[in-house]
Amino acid sequence: MPTDRVTFPSHTGDTLAARLDLPDGPHRATALFAHCFSCSKDIPAARRIASRLAAMGIAVLRFDFTGLGHSQGEFQNTTFTSNVDDLHAASAYLSERGMAPSLLIGHSLGGAAVLKAAAEMAHVKAVVTLGAPFDPGHVTHNFADALDEIREKGVAPVNLGGRPFHIGKAFVEDVEAAQLAPAIANLKAALLVMHAPRDAIVGVENATQIFVAAKHPKSFVTLDNADHLITAVEDAEYAAEVIAAWSARYLSLNPPAPPVGAPEGIVRASEADATGFLQDIQAGPDHHTIADEPAAYGGTNRGMSPYGFLSAGLAACTSMTIRMYARRKGWPLEHVFVDVTHDKVHAQDAGDATATRVDSFHRAIHLEGPLGDDQRQKLLEIADKCPVHKTLEASAHITTDLAPR
Repeated sequence: MPTDRVTFPSHTGDTLAARLDLPDGPHRATALFAHCFSCSKDIPAARRIASRLAAMGIAVLRFDFTGLGHSQGEFQNTTFTSNVDDLHAASAYLSERGMAPSLLIGHSLGGAAVLKAAAEMAHVKAVVTLGAPFDPGHVTHNFADALDEIREKGVAPVNLGGRPFHIGKAFVEDVEAAQLAPAIANLKAALLVMHAPRDAIVGVENATQIFVAAKHPKSFVTLDNADHLITAVEDAEYAAEVIAAWSARYLSLNPPAPPVGAPEGIVRASEADATGFLQDIQAGPDHHTIADEPAAYGGTNRGMSPYGFLSAGLAACTSMTIRMYARRKGWPLEHVFVDVTHDKVHAQDAGDATATRVDSFHRAIHLEGPLGDDQRQKLLEIADKCPVHKTLEASAHITTDLAPR
């Protein structure tokens, strides 16, 4: 998916740095991502979630809050309220581009910020929090040993995640005074709360408090063994997939018209991980899945292999064809399932002397119900009428060209 580096002015006029992850195909909605306290827009969890959403047609703007990452401004002069103001500035930037965000996603303190901001954004239809605190003041435990110095001197150096920062008194006072309960109660958007039970930074009880304070529609999904930063690839991928599937229920993802001659739309495979073989597969405007290779072949085994998809197409088409015929005849077919295995065999074994190796697919068709022997035999014959079967038996014509840049 293409990523544009963009900038926009903060509420104070400082330049905020951002990345806008755009869909390869039609743009169907826009999301705004708020990163965790002292983090940046480029943490792995943010990148993976943005990539997954872009694959289903949702553009994602992720930006660095004032004084962090590549954004201008002094971090020590920021507050929780200024973070919320930065979110409004980001929303205004997107709105000016005709891309007003309908989905807000916030990680940790960024989650608290999107809850506060969303209540004031009429165009937001759905909100997601990841490891967010119910009380924004919770964040001060990260530098509890410096609180006295901050209150006495107005600012003090702290160490957050191995990096030096200066925290100002205004931040401490503002974050301690922030109240999320009214904003959550007045949230006019669907809410998804995601949290890890073993989160050592923000306890899972915060998720319970957020969930209880919210009105329906609301959902809670556990991140199981994930850490607070969602650093493990599999945890970030899981969070991304859940957000993508959940948000589709609440966003107006109007599908574009399918291309002429392709009633189901275009099937697009887009690289999801350049270090392996993981692929995002978008089938038309409505369906998303992933493809991969087994670990033994250099993949991460997080999706079916290409030949697995080919076998699945044959199995599904066979089952559908049998069901359609039995339904039309009124036969008592209670259930059908088809097992397919794929292999390469020597051409002479397949009666073809012109090639050295050919693909071989074996189907095992399971028919359940009080069917007669003649009916079972007829359904076996009907399996060969499956359109995918006919395509594989015949030679398909494939044309290839380079898409324009």
